[in-house]
Amino acid sequence: MPGSSNADQRSAARVPAGEIGGTAASGDADAASGGQRVEFYVIDDAVPVARLKLACRLAEKAFLADQRVLMWHSDVEELKKLDDLLWTFADRSFVPHAIWGPGISLEDTPVLLTSGALPECPFDILINLSADVPACAQQVPRIAEIIDGDENRRREGRARFKTYRDRGIQPVTHNIRAE
Repeated sequence: MPGSSNADQRSAARVPAGEIGGTAASGDADAASGGQRVEFYVIDDAVPVARLKLACRLAEKAFLADQRVLMWHSDVEELKKLDDLLWTFADRSFVPHAIWGPGISLEDTPVLLTSGALPECPFDILINLSADVPACAQQVPRIAEIIDGDENRRREGRARFKTYRDRGIQPVTHNIRAE
């Protein structure tokens, strides 16, 4: 992604340590954007499940850091796949989550998935899997964007990167190697 430097990039198969948990130094980019941090996680694999598995790992890391997570996706069918994958992506993982809707308890569900209606509660991180920057992006302090090797999703990711920069936010890019 444009604007990344060697210091910004990671090349590990796992999610970079300290990034989602809220302990990474944020620097001048956060100050310029009112404290909002945007991170692009770029993987080479074009298989859609690789992107969803990375989203699961990011959600798990945030959950383990006691953060509230909103996972946003405009594709309802892929959101359902993500819901299933959150139960099975790792043998020893447990990420309490639900697709947002009537009857879902915000207090008991630290990870919410949605493709439409938004719950009225603060979130620490938005994991965006849609093609566009969602309107709710301005309401969260941290945003994780996941870009895979699919050329259409890369093009959409470049457009989102530009949108954030146009808003005065300097996104950070992490290159993640496939496992």
